[in-house]
Amino acid sequence: MARPSAEKVAQHAFDLGLLDERQLREIWATFGTREVPVEDFLQLLVRRGFMTNYQVERLMKEEQSGFFFGDYKVLYLIGAGTFARVYRAVCQKSGQVTALKVLRHRYSENPVQYGLFVREGRVGCSLRHRNIVPIYDVYSHGKTHFLVMEFVEGRNLREFVKVRGKVEPAEATKLMSDIGAGLHYAFENGITHRDLKMSNVLISSRREAKLVDFGLAAMDEMLANADLADLPNTRTIDYAALERVTGVRRDDTRSDIYFLGCIYYHMLTCVAPLSETRERLKRLSWQRFLNVTPIRKLNPVLPDSVVLVVNKSMMLNPEHRYQSPSAMLSDLAIATQRMAEEPPASADRIGDGASGAEGAIIANSEPDHGEFPVEEHHSVMVVESNSTMQDVFREGLKRAGYRVLLTSDPTRALGRFHQDAATADCVIFNAQQLGQPALDMFNRFGKDPRIDFVPAMLLLDEGQHQWKGKAETAKHRVVLPMPITMKKLRSALAQLVH
Repeated sequence: MARPSAEKVAQHAFDLGLLDERQLREIWATFGTREVPVEDFLQLLVRRGFMTNYQVERLMKEEQSGFFFGDYKVLYLIGAGTFARVYRAVCQKSGQVTALKVLRHRYSENPVQYGLFVREGRVGCSLRHRNIVPIYDVYSHGKTHFLVMEFVEGRNLREFVKVRGKVEPAEATKLMSDIGAGLHYAFENGITHRDLKMSNVLISSRREAKLVDFGLAAMDEMLANADLADLPNTRTIDYAALERVTGVRRDDTRSDIYFLGCIYYHMLTCVAPLSETRERLKRLSWQRFLNVTPIRKLNPVLPDSVVLVVNKSMMLNPEHRYQSPSAMLSDLAIATQRMAEEPPASADRIGDGASGAEGAIIANSEPDHGEFPVEEHHSVMVVESNSTMQDVFREGLKRAGYRVLLTSDPTRALGRFHQDAATADCVIFNAQQLGQPALDMFNRFGKDPRIDFVPAMLLLDEGQHQWKGKAETAKHRVVLPMPITMKKLRSALAQLVH
């Protein structure tokens, strides 16, 4: 098929309203003739800023629509999702550059479907926070439905991490604080997000994180009674799978907190914590939530305060997770403060690593009166992810004369004992913050013939006492309920190492 002439293309652009008479006169005057190759004509349009490459491409395909939505001229496509496409556009009346989120045609004729889009868009109009991309207006007429939003110069977080790789803990924590602040504001206004993922966080040119897509959070409401395997949105599937595993209702903000933790994990490691697959049945598998690689294994030099936030936000048991965004924000603030006060970790550090490559601390103080005396050379490894609790264990056990090794990663503890079964005389797993991994590793110690003789102790929080029946116990392998006094802990420990 022959290429259309430049003059014919110009007339088509004029008829569509993409070019005006002044712009055409300027273009023809530049060439001095209308008998020019169409490629040269189009290149000059783009160079002069009269049209964008996106507009030119559609124009050459002889598209008749999609150039305008209401008073807005589309400049180019920014992104496309399951329910909507997002465009950069300019308001023809004010000249303001905006983003348009346009509902896809297949949802635009069903009153229930576009009604949810419009309703949630109007709810989004009420959210005004520096860490939430604002919705300025909602347009719904005939088969056209779109939201007018702020255009953020920058890129989404997925693209940011893809380009940058691992984000340094201080910067990642700052971005998480931004995201958490936006989520907290929405939560205070009775709104959950339900679509938290890397691509729904925008990083502005000022390195400020902003949440988008609150307006589409209720789209999965229309699919609430659908078969989970048929849900079209992968994040909808992820939320549904998590809620089915944990037994919480659909509007529980703790589900948002779990996926917020996933974003933090991804930034710090450049690896998605949940196995990524397009197969929906695999996305629904509860194994995806149990097989998360400990973050310490992927990034062993992370500050303890950062690891604490990641682990607590991603606790599978929602009762052990942060109960609100504000609680998570508090720990993020603590992490920020500690990173500013403390020197960076080294790759050989275990726990707080205060005394060398093994993090060993030798106590010279006398044991408390009435307790089993312990010879100074006895040692204990404590597996604990909370830096404050690490201090409690270290100081409390030092007073009884133990040499203390600390680690926040159960997998690393196993590796140390595989290298040297005499690493410590006993190992203590505190499941309060570690959760299921503490129980799993306690059992692996008991089943591994290379180290099954090592005395071990598992500490279970009040909400974890039901795990006692799942623990591989023996005379030298015990389970103790929390809370517990340090005196009782030392007494139990002394019986194990004697």
